[in-house]
Formats: sequence, C-alpha cells, structure tokens
Amino acid sequence: MCKKIFVAATDQNCGKTTTSLSLLHLARRKYRRVGFIKPFGPKLIHYQGRDIDVDAALMVNVFGMEEDLDYMSPVVVQPQTTREVLEGKVQPHQLLEKVCQAVAELEKKCDFLIIEGAGHTGVGSVVGMNNAVLAKRLNAPVLMVAGGGVGSVIDAIHLNLALFREAGAEVRMVLPNKLVRSKREATLRYLDLAFKDSGIQIIGGFNYSPILANPTLKYISELLKLRLHASEEQASRIVHHVQLGAASTQRVVDLLLDSTLVIVTSSRDEVLVMLATLYHIPEYKNKIAGLVIAGVAPLADIVQQVLDDAKIPYLRSPETTAEIYTRISEDVSKIRADDQEKIALVQQLAETELDFARIDSLF
Repeated sequence: MCKKIFVAATDQNCGKTTTSLSLLHLARRKYRRVGFIKPFGPKLIHYQGRDIDVDAALMVNVFGMEEDLDYMSPVVVQPQTTREVLEGKVQPHQLLEKVCQAVAELEKKCDFLIIEGAGHTGVGSVVGMNNAVLAKRLNAPVLMVAGGGVGSVIDAIHLNLALFREAGAEVRMVLPNKLVRSKREATLRYLDLAFKDSGIQIIGGFNYSPILANPTLKYISELLKLRLHASEEQASRIVHHVQLGAASTQRVVDLLLDSTLVIVTSSRDEVLVMLATLYHIPEYKNKIAGLVIAGVAPLADIVQQVLDDAKIPYLRSPETTAEIYTRISEDVSKIRADDQEKIALVQQLAETELDFARIDSLF
C-alpha cells in the first residue's frame, strides 16, 4: 500500500518545495519506491519534450525520476487555461480526472508518494482543483507548511484550515518553516499551545537560511531576462545583498557586504571602474557578487575594457536602477534543478532539522 502525504502551505514561498525535496530525500532511506506529483502546476516550463511544472522538473533532476515523468505534472496551467475553463471549453472534472489517473498510476509503483500543492490552499479554485479539493479527492492526509512566526502564522493556519474542513480533507500536521534559530523552541511551544485541542501536530521545519532564501546570479539574469556575462561558477554564486550604487564611490565601497549585487547606472564610470578594480582583491571579490549596469547610455570604451579585464560578472539593462531593484526585491527565489549548492544544503539540513520518523509515523 502506498503512503501518501499532501504537502500544502498557508501561502506562497513558505517552503513547500524545500519540504517536499527533504521528505523525498529522507524517505529514500526507508522506502524502496518513492514518488512525487505536482497535480496542479502553475509554473510551466518545457522539459524533455513536455510542458510540466517547474517543481516536477526539479524532482526529476534531483532524484532521477524520468520514468515517472508522464505522471508527475498531469495538469499544468497554460496561458489560455483559465479562460477556457471559465468559458466552458474545458470542464474542471476532466482536469481532476487526469490528476486522479496520474496518482493512481504512481500509487501502483510507489511505497511513498509526495503530493505537492500549489501556493496557498485556495490556489487552483478557478479550475475546481484547490489544494483542499485535491487532498480530499486523492484521499491524502495533509502536512501544512507555514511561516516561522506566532500570531500571524496562527491566523494564516486557521484561514487555510477553513477550506480543508469545508472539503472534508484531514490536516494532520503543521510544519512551521524558516524559523528564527534563537526563537525556535519558543515559537514551537506557542504553536503547540495554540493547536493543543485541535488534533493537529506541530513539528519544526528548517531554521531560516540566507543560502536557501536568496537567488543565484543566474536566477537574477533569468528574472530580468538579461544576458549574464559570467563564468558558470560565477553564475551559480548566491546573492545575499542587493545595493543601489547611487552614493559616492567611497560610500558604495564602504557599504559592500558579503556577496553583494550592486545596481549602478552606466554613467557612473568612477563606480564601475572602482568595483572592477577591487574585484581583483580576494577580500572584495567575496563582497562583490556582480553588477547590474542600468540605463540606456553606452559604456565608455575604457570602462568596458576595465570590466572585461577584471572578469567581474555583470548584466546590462536598459531599465532604471529603481525598476531593477524593485523587481529583484519583490521576487522570492525558488530552488531549481541547477542550484546544486542549495539542493545539497537542503538534503544536509533535512537530516538534522527534520524529524522524519515522527512525520512518517503520523501518515
């Protein structure tokens, strides 16, 4: 018999995919046949000749699940999907049936199956397949990933629980994630108190990690749709801080922190030359992750020569520094198949920060 866990969340970017990846990593130590499915995929990519959700592609890459790929992303949102459902051209029950068939096939092959929801509990409602509806229809008990606070987290959990209760789905466990290390024990104690009479278990997730939370240079280049001038090693570097290079040259240098991406206009020759020069020095190479050079004004030939000589990573954008900073700041980086450093860290942390035996026993 296949053990199923539906991994849901109180909101986007709580850490569902990180949790799913961790559970699969740990489950492979106990179960011979482990599987994954993203029933409703809102983030489409073209992968191995198929349109699938990005999280399904990630799991295929990490765990070598190519033989199950046909079942791992049965419904993925195309640009026209919402309109076709609302106009009656596509029936929600047809999409739900595709999901059920895919899960049934994976249940035949697997001893342990992770079913990862999308966004918060209500995501998918427009096509009749929100997380609560799917969990109930697939007869999968729910592990709900939440944030790492107390008051706002309790509010968010109750808000999402309402949909699961309406659908008749069973939430067995809440996993607060991105916990502040110094407050971890206190946070978990208060959440235990808040849900002590609910029958829902509270189990700690990961402590907050900048490495997991922050994007790589390659991710930023794809987010901004810009060519990245960098080596493969430089492209995989994780950006921990983003700084606007609008102050005086010395002030820009003084404000550099570990692995900083500096956004600077193309007319600031003195800043660009200074940063490129400092990139030769190991201390500053650790501080400078790269540059985003903004604005339509062309770079002076000598500045371009200095950048090329320094081999400093950079992106060139016609947008303003403010527009670029806003786009980066509002985005939340997801783990992707080429984020080898992050994936390795997730698997390492899973072995020390997640109590898989307790999770496994409850499902």
